[in-house]
Amino acid sequence: MIIDGKKVAVDIRNKIKSQLEHFPDTKITLATVIVGNNPASQLYVGMKHREANAAGIHSKHVELDENISQKDLEQQISLLADDDDVHGILVQLPLPKHLDKQRMLRKIPPYKDVDGLTDVNMGRLLQGYKQLVPCTPLGVIRLIEAYDIKTSGRNAVVVGRSSLVGLPQVLLLSERGADATVTLAHSRTQDLAGICKNADILVSAVGSPALITEDFVKPGAMVFDVGVTRLENKIQGDVDFDSVSKIAGGVTPMPGGTGPMTVACLLENTILAATLQDVLPRSH
Repeated sequence: MIIDGKKVAVDIRNKIKSQLEHFPDTKITLATVIVGNNPASQLYVGMKHREANAAGIHSKHVELDENISQKDLEQQISLLADDDDVHGILVQLPLPKHLDKQRMLRKIPPYKDVDGLTDVNMGRLLQGYKQLVPCTPLGVIRLIEAYDIKTSGRNAVVVGRSSLVGLPQVLLLSERGADATVTLAHSRTQDLAGICKNADILVSAVGSPALITEDFVKPGAMVFDVGVTRLENKIQGDVDFDSVSKIAGGVTPMPGGTGPMTVACLLENTILAATLQDVLPRSH
């Protein structure tokens, strides 16, 4: 079975269009910030704005010089934070090496943090309060829901321990209601293939081309490919799709799997952010 992220993303976008009817007097707006002219970042941000506009969400874009100082970057974020017409703020990562990501994130109000990466939102996720959740792991959960994949009591393995994907993915799969038994694996894990082969649900978010082959996959397992590597002529995921698709119960393609879901969940978070001003702390 091909787990089709494009199709589910369209369903989410259509749901968002209907939700916008509840905001007849509000132009819900997503603001993005990009530092420098990284082609991949420019591509990703452009795609996010196209999808936002297609769903009926307005967009605002700020481009900053790659040599901007930390102080000036934080000042730009603060301007968006104080703008009542902006409901969600996303700073495209990675930032140039001279900039401090954590200091920058602290300037984003938790209720506008549509990437779900601020200390407050990550802490709330850890405590079981799901509000603005990192978009990629949320996208995997939405695919699991859309395809009615059983998680309760199942073994799940997440490969990769980043705060952007791996760690929140573990929390989402193991929380009450999902109730999977989750193993977190990473570059120092011994017998990675053996651990992965025990998984009913396998999520790989490493960025290592074709790392996951059929030798890593339990027959019938559901496999979600989150890792992205740009090779010379194509985008390659962590999963060797041709070999894994012969043994897995379901697998996401790359591209067309988890990528569209990341964008769809960004839009979902933007709508949610418009309702959270009275729920999450306003300090930033």
